[in-house]
Amino acid sequence: MSWHISTIAFVSALPVFGVGLAEDLGYLASPRKRLLAAAVSGAVFISLMGQWVPHTGIPGLDIALQWSPFAMMFSLFLAVGISHAFNLIDGLNGLAGSTALAAALALAAIAHQAGLAEHHDLLLMLAATILGFLVFNFPFGKIFLGDAGAYVVGHLLVWISVSILWNASNVTPLAMLLIFFWPVADTLLAISRRLSLGKPIAQPDRLHFHQLVMRGVEIILLGRRKRRIANPLASLLTMPFIFAPMVAGVLLSDDHSNAAIACVAFAVIFTTTYKTGIWIAPKLRRSACPKPADTSNTEQRLKDHRALMPLRDPIK
Repeated sequence: MSWHISTIAFVSALPVFGVGLAEDLGYLASPRKRLLAAAVSGAVFISLMGQWVPHTGIPGLDIALQWSPFAMMFSLFLAVGISHAFNLIDGLNGLAGSTALAAALALAAIAHQAGLAEHHDLLLMLAATILGFLVFNFPFGKIFLGDAGAYVVGHLLVWISVSILWNASNVTPLAMLLIFFWPVADTLLAISRRLSLGKPIAQPDRLHFHQLVMRGVEIILLGRRKRRIANPLASLLTMPFIFAPMVAGVLLSDDHSNAAIACVAFAVIFTTTYKTGIWIAPKLRRSACPKPADTSNTEQRLKDHRALMPLRDPIK
């Protein structure tokens, strides 16, 4: 195996790894600094590999991508967002790790279909590394990715996928969107949710999809005192939503039209499931803690408000 792409990929990850590690060690690297570091890492990859997103399948945008400076900036924007998204989904034991493992294997399958042996081998090596981490992270969280691990894994996966697109013109970019569907959808949902509530988009909350699932597991099945079990169980319940788009991405890697239909279908499923969960969560909590017969209307309204409070506390 040639070490060209693997060496460049890992060297390019050093800036974002360093800033993420500083945050993990308590030096409080702000989200802005972490995003900037991810951009620097992406710029290193572009400068060393000379590769960026070559096309999207969107006619007007593809015309703009013919201008290299715009294509580079567009690629950096996408890559920084996806790298950050892997950090956002790192909220349950095994969730970010299993997402990264599945993404690496799915991309390896696409690389194999496209005849890209170096990419395939690098992705399998990355998958083996993530699997070794998962042995200790799932189910009981003996070790964690942290910001350094989440950003690095996101960085490596997204830029290897960009390199696959650069070298395999028959692979549709929408297949890559399906591979990264879960972190992208969760991030876009978080942004829209915070904007609708009038909050800064960088302000953390406990309204991510996986946190909603864990809250449901606690309310319906286990209770709060068994969070050690509820945490990995919520990861298991969330995984089918994560893996299904990836399977579609592999199967439809050279079928742009059907990949587009799959993207829309999974977006509808994701949004509908989330909104249903948000609507039903307070009702489940009230049914689990019914009010006394003599509770006044004012007291009941206060309880209704508190029913949602565990979902709205900041996570960091």
